[in-house]
Amino acid sequence: MAREFQQKVFWLAVVAEFLAMTIFVFIGIGSAISFQVVPTTNVTAVQDNVKVSLAFGLGITTMAQSVGHVSGAHLNPAVTLGLLVSSQISILKALLYMLAQVLGAIVASAILHAVSPNKHVLGLNQLAMNLSPGQGIVFELIITFQLVLCVLATTDKRRTDLTGSAPLAIGFSVTLGHLIAISQHAFVGLQLSTHFSLARKCRQFSSLLIYWVGPMIGGLAASLIYDFILAPRSCDLSDRMKVWASGEMEEYQLEREEGSARVEMKAK
Repeated sequence: MAREFQQKVFWLAVVAEFLAMTIFVFIGIGSAISFQVVPTTNVTAVQDNVKVSLAFGLGITTMAQSVGHVSGAHLNPAVTLGLLVSSQISILKALLYMLAQVLGAIVASAILHAVSPNKHVLGLNQLAMNLSPGQGIVFELIITFQLVLCVLATTDKRRTDLTGSAPLAIGFSVTLGHLIAISQHAFVGLQLSTHFSLARKCRQFSSLLIYWVGPMIGGLAASLIYDFILAPRSCDLSDRMKVWASGEMEEYQLEREEGSARVEMKAK
C-alpha cells in the first residue's frame, strides 16, 4: 500500500477523478437549475426530464472518454465500491477516489451557488410525495445496480466481444437511470456525491440515507453478482487481498471450456 501511495500515477488518477467530478456535477446540476422554484413567484417551472437526463448521460460520457485512461472515471462512490469489491482497485485508492468525488461535487455546487441567480435549492434531491423512504431506497438500489453492472461488463478486460464504446454505453445507462428516476424524485440521487454536496450547501441531510444506502447496496450487489455468478473469476481470496492491499493485478487470459458458458481466468 505504501508503494502505491508513492507513485505519481496514483495521485494523477485521484486528481483526474476530482477534476472530472467537478465538471460532471457542474454540467448535470447546471442543467437542472432552470426548473427550480423561482423565489419571487413561488411557482415551479416545468421540469425538462429529457434535458437533465441527457446532460448527465452526455456529461459522464465526455468525462469517461477524457480521463478514463487516467483514473477509470468512476465519478460515483457506488461505482468505486463495486470495482473495489471486484478486486480491481486497492482500498487506499477507493477511499481517496470517494473523497475526491465528494470534494469535486462540493466545489461544483459552490461554483453554481456563486454564479446562479437561483441559489436556494440548486437541485437538492427530494422524494416525490407518494414515495416512502423505503421505496426511495429500493428505487435508488435498482437504478445504481444497472449502472454498476454496465460499468463492470463494459470495462471487463477479459471480454473479446466488445466492439463499441464503453463510455457511451455507461452514458446511456446514466441517461436511462435519470429518465426513470426524475419522474419519482424532485431530483435524481443517482450520483451520491452530487447529493452530498447539495445537502451540505442547503443544510438538509435528512434524505442522505436514501441517496447513499440504496446506491451503495446496489453497487455492492451488482459487483457480487457479476464477479461471482455472471462472469466468475478463478482467482482466490489471496489474489483479491493482494489487489486490495497494493493495487497490483495479474494479467489474465480468458478460457472457456468447450460446451460450457462458464468463464475461467488463469494467470498468463
